[in-house]
Amino acid sequence: MPTRYKKILLVDDDENLTKVIFFQLSSMGFDVTTAVDGESGFELFKQNSFDILITDLQLPGLSGMELLTSVRRLDKNIIILLITAYGTVENAIEASRLGADDYITKPFGKEMLRFIIEKAIRMRELQTENIQLRGELYQKYEFGNVIAKSAAMDDVLKLTGQVAESDATVLIQGESGTGKELIARAIHYNSNRHDKPLITVNCPSIPENLIESELFGHVRGAFTGAVKDRRGKFQLADRGTIFLDEIGDLKDELQARLLRVLQEKEFERVGDSAPIKVDVRVVAATNKNLETLVAQGKFREDLYYRLNVVTIAIPPLRERKDDIPFLIDYFMKKHGKDKKFGISDDALDLIMQYDWPGNVRELENTIERAIIISTEPVIKLEVLQPISRNLKKEFALPPEIGADENLTFEEIEKRAILNALNKTKGNKTKAAKLLDVPRHVLLYRMKKLGI
Repeated sequence: MPTRYKKILLVDDDENLTKVIFFQLSSMGFDVTTAVDGESGFELFKQNSFDILITDLQLPGLSGMELLTSVRRLDKNIIILLITAYGTVENAIEASRLGADDYITKPFGKEMLRFIIEKAIRMRELQTENIQLRGELYQKYEFGNVIAKSAAMDDVLKLTGQVAESDATVLIQGESGTGKELIARAIHYNSNRHDKPLITVNCPSIPENLIESELFGHVRGAFTGAVKDRRGKFQLADRGTIFLDEIGDLKDELQARLLRVLQEKEFERVGDSAPIKVDVRVVAATNKNLETLVAQGKFREDLYYRLNVVTIAIPPLRERKDDIPFLIDYFMKKHGKDKKFGISDDALDLIMQYDWPGNVRELENTIERAIIISTEPVIKLEVLQPISRNLKKEFALPPEIGADENLTFEEIEKRAILNALNKTKGNKTKAAKLLDVPRHVLLYRMKKLGI
């Protein structure tokens, strides 16, 4: 028996039955307090802390149902079990409506009593775990937990926050690896649908011959292999949100069916003609330019406008490099686990130079691999170089200054810096030493000169 639920308040006017139940509960390891009527039971409840209330439905004075209502009003977490000689469905429904966890019908033995209590405890623990998991999800997808220090991403999060409060269809655009699903989840978990399902569909990953069934479900016998009825993703997402990732890959026929769902809020399962009504918010994402696909006749214009009620464009990592140091720090903590990691200046310089075509996902993979092969708690340049040959960004070697050239001081300075960076293979620390200037001065002049 779980030790978390130890203290029981037993309320019953049948003295003999009370003694029997008291003995049974005590032998199971519970700390039991008894009362003979509803009034005295309620007074004991107010004066003490109990984990479980077991009360007879028929009590003199304050009835078991009235005691249940009074106790539940003061304590939402206590487990309440009713004892009744009238084990009707109506009693069970009414008790559940008022807040009872379960009921047990007389006569019953010790094992039945144990079973009912253990079942109620398991259900309560599952409810508690579910609440905790939801709380963790809300916390995980709070906007403050999305790493965005750049002005570009700050604008994205502001728009995301505004959109989350509405029921509008949202189209998220961005390159692969920019965090489109993270923004979709933030929208859902910060909306009034947060306690309802979020169903994710990766459109390209589902075989073409199955995607219609995946989205809308099917009835038994609709096609070979359909041995039973199946609910589709839209039906599973009812009253919640469906996230359609890479929607630009949907075929024409499915685009038409999706348009109907958006317009009419209904669909039919494969092999069925009966319409099914749903209340689903649609959030879609794509790494393709849907306007171009529309112009090429590869994407329905009417569907595009239906999806494009609000567009959130996530900038690629190369356009928000201010986020990189903070992302690196986050990924070092995430993948370093209990070991604290740092990164050397020249390794950070190299990372900041790279354009990251795979965006945040590629950066995370790079940091994770670096941590795995590092022999010390610092990510160094030599650890990065064998990981990805593309990390090195070569600088063009400036031409020699001719005697007849009329160059400004800034042009000469720019050539000198580029020359030093080329000789040091992009290492700013070594370039600063070569130029005999402090590193921060070099970084300032590079920014000023547009290098």
